[in-house]
Amino acid sequence: MKDYKKLFVLLRPYSFRLGLAVFFNLLYTIFSIASISLLAPFLSLIFNQIPLTLEEPIFSFTSGGIILYVKYLLSQIIINHGVFRALIILVLSVFVFFLLKNIFYYISMWIIIPVRGNLIKDLRNKAYWRILILPLSFYSEHRKGDILTRVINDVQDIDFYILRSLQQLFREPIVIVLFLSTLFFINYEFTLFVLIAIPIAGYVINRLQRTLKQKSLTAKEKQSNMLSLYEESIYGLRIIKAFNAINGMYKRFTNLNQFYSKTQIKINRRRDLSSPMSEFLGSCIVILLLLYGGQMILKPNNSFSAEMFITYIVLFTQIINPAKTISEATANFKKGFASLTRIEQLILSEEKIIEDSEAQDISEFKSHIHFHNVSFSYEEKLVLDSINITIPKGKIIAICGSSGSGKSTLVDLLPRFYDPTQGSIYIDDINIKKMKINQLRSLFGIVSQENILFNDTIFNNIAFGLKNIDKQHVIEAAKIANIYSFINTLPEGFETIVGDRGMKLSGGQKQRISIARAILKNPPILILDEATSSLDSESELLVQQALNNLMENRTSIVIAHRLSTIFSADKIVVLEEGKIVEQGTHQELIQLNGRYKDLIDLQDLNI
Repeated sequence: MKDYKKLFVLLRPYSFRLGLAVFFNLLYTIFSIASISLLAPFLSLIFNQIPLTLEEPIFSFTSGGIILYVKYLLSQIIINHGVFRALIILVLSVFVFFLLKNIFYYISMWIIIPVRGNLIKDLRNKAYWRILILPLSFYSEHRKGDILTRVINDVQDIDFYILRSLQQLFREPIVIVLFLSTLFFINYEFTLFVLIAIPIAGYVINRLQRTLKQKSLTAKEKQSNMLSLYEESIYGLRIIKAFNAINGMYKRFTNLNQFYSKTQIKINRRRDLSSPMSEFLGSCIVILLLLYGGQMILKPNNSFSAEMFITYIVLFTQIINPAKTISEATANFKKGFASLTRIEQLILSEEKIIEDSEAQDISEFKSHIHFHNVSFSYEEKLVLDSINITIPKGKIIAICGSSGSGKSTLVDLLPRFYDPTQGSIYIDDINIKKMKINQLRSLFGIVSQENILFNDTIFNNIAFGLKNIDKQHVIEAAKIANIYSFINTLPEGFETIVGDRGMKLSGGQKQRISIARAILKNPPILILDEATSSLDSESELLVQQALNNLMENRTSIVIAHRLSTIFSADKIVVLEEGKIVEQGTHQELIQLNGRYKDLIDLQDLNI
């Protein structure tokens, strides 16, 4: 029941359209019943079994009263125009009813289709928005393949298994209720017998479908693992080949794929069994009706005529298909609800980095940045411990230390990629949690060790995140970043597509495009996260020149792997196991003969 509540919450914005769909499905059902109900007088007429009724009866809203009045009308037509005219009128009536029935059916479908399309669009938008605003810690805890499966395959499954069945959800119960009401109207004793048999069939179908949702969730997890393995294999293909791990990776994938396929086969077999099973059980009920109804007709003085019994059977058979459809839709819902649960988990994931309702507007960086007793823990692991640093405007602050000492985490706290678990960070004496997030992040330009480029043109990568940028400004940024001359050698220049993750460019070229992006943004504060550590000597020289141009007259926070790049920093902060163990200028730290001097010696630098 909770799953259906979730579905109706999603459908709430479309309640007007759904109400219209219900209305037209109601008309569709009424004209379906009317067209079939004309079967009784039609059979009586062609078998010459309509006794002429000469006196107009008093109309009463009962099955007998309606039949008697219809017989009177047919009798008048036969008397005045002949039997053939009565037959033509009956046939034309059936034709009109069938025409209206199908028109109303199409209108209800026409109304529902935009609901499906817009609901899926809204789900995709919500999922993508959530991906953009969730903190970086979320992606440390979840595999990329699982996230991609949720936003692509699971959303598609909701459309395929749930929304495709929406029409049935808003039509078939109406059909069953109105047809059953008509059957009660014709012969309530006979219909009571039917209602005893239907729940038994429903119980059997429900037993078949009970485990579908859990099995579907298991299949989704395995599908996510396969997608993750695809992504990892493409990204790490060079390593896989270099270490002769092709067979091992293939075996790992085939094991996952085999388990997924077996689970999927079980799900599909169980789901597909519901349709023939419901049809078979419906046929069994029809056979029982034929026996019971035939016995009633054969009794002397029975008011249940043969033509009414045939009409009754035809009306009842019209319930079998809707019941079968509901059975299929329920099975599809069970599978689709597994996907809906996974999408809901993503959309409702805790945002964590939340903007204060009374956040202040900021437009500039005036004087200093201050870390006050800042600590940060990832799950239960302490990453930063009681950090106190003041960074004056216009100064270059370098952060160094061994791998895992917390350098990158420290700078990630500034633009609120994470929030401290204890302590506060201030910019110009304002707690960054009291600032509007977009305005806070506009103060920073970031150049990281991992060059993040998008599969787009060089121009759009440099101008990323900015609106209405003049090409001349992009050219100037490229010149300062020492990348302009290279871009000019390309056939399409700035309109060259860089490929997935910038695969068409070298490491140094990608890094200089990242620097050009930061130059164009023109931020007052720079964060340089080991920006030259993965480059060869020639590329490092070009990138370092670009970085020097970038840092000119700006406050810079430099995470250094190669310590030779930070000798001229105004202050060097040394981190070990999340704590500041030393800070000062290069010469001051050398004289201390402590951890910084050890790092210098390890890199065999001439000082």
